[in-house]
Amino acid sequence: MKGETMNSLERVSAAIQLEKPDRVPIAILATAAPFARITGITNAEFYRNEDKALAAILKVFEDVGGWDLDLGSLTGKSIMMSKTIMTLALGLRLAYPGMDLPDDYAYQACEEEVLKPEDYDIIAEIGWEKFMTEDFLFRILDITPAELTKIMNELLPIFFRGMEEWAKRGVVTMYPPTLFTCHPFFRLSLGRSMVKFTEDLYYTPDIAEKALKKITSEFIETTINGSKIFDNKITLVVEERAGGFFYPPKIFERFWWPYTKEIVDAMWSEGIVTWFHLDTDWGKNIHYFKQLPRGSVVLALDGTTDIFAAKEVLRNHACLCGDVHPALLSIGKPEEVEAYCKKLIDEVGGDGGFILSSGCELPAVIKAENLKAMIRTGKTYELAKK
Repeated sequence: MKGETMNSLERVSAAIQLEKPDRVPIAILATAAPFARITGITNAEFYRNEDKALAAILKVFEDVGGWDLDLGSLTGKSIMMSKTIMTLALGLRLAYPGMDLPDDYAYQACEEEVLKPEDYDIIAEIGWEKFMTEDFLFRILDITPAELTKIMNELLPIFFRGMEEWAKRGVVTMYPPTLFTCHPFFRLSLGRSMVKFTEDLYYTPDIAEKALKKITSEFIETTINGSKIFDNKITLVVEERAGGFFYPPKIFERFWWPYTKEIVDAMWSEGIVTWFHLDTDWGKNIHYFKQLPRGSVVLALDGTTDIFAAKEVLRNHACLCGDVHPALLSIGKPEEVEAYCKKLIDEVGGDGGFILSSGCELPAVIKAENLKAMIRTGKTYELAKK
């Protein structure tokens, strides 16, 4: 674009380092549905055919004018591979289009109590990865150990293919190790189900805590190793439940914050920035992030946290990302998207430390013209002179 003086890596790095880039960086987080909808294929087709899926992603990229950072637009060689990848990442049962659901449905999470109380001790002893790949996964998926091994062996080429395609286009990528995307707290909450996990935190906290400690230690080791393999300096941590919307400070301060600090400090010591995907309202918890090293994290907010209030708390300390709401992108008008993006750029990005993106993922029923409006505004609207 006219007037650009940075490439995408420089632009994203500047924002994370709380400097003012030439324009606001733009990040995209999306799975199959928005790419399929915009390009006119079904979700099942997207998951069923790796080449068709990649073509859909890249067509959208070209049609809307491109973005700076891709947060993991991955494909698989089959619906079962895609489903296995997501099950490994989330650790809960998923229903997929073309397999469990009609072809045009988005995938659905089916939360239930799969992880049992007695599993905490096993996890504390052998770790999450061994527990997942030798036991837990087979409670969820109808798959054999041999099939799992085959899928795992095919994952790396898929990751590297995606990185190569984005590198050709100058896009920054973030491909975390598949087994370690969720925060340890969120990992156990998904596996136990939120109600059962909450009961554990109140009635058998010591047992749950032993598992949290083990998963955190393993998370750090695996993520650092994975970041080195992929030459990454940003790693993704997903958390949707630990904030004040659900839990009082005593739960947050015992079961989430210490492990979060441990993860961030370990990543930061290796020069890795921790990108937190924080769904739900974190307004009561934002001030805790000031305890972390300046510039060590990005907080991606989903529209329920007040991003403008968060900016006031974390100004010149942590980068924020977001938060164009899914409702605005799906049922809003382009001029409404443009107006909100300008407000974000002025008030959150005016002095740097901001990356423009959707609130959570791009919605399944997104309108192409609204995505174009978001991208166009990010690329052409001048940062406020502050």
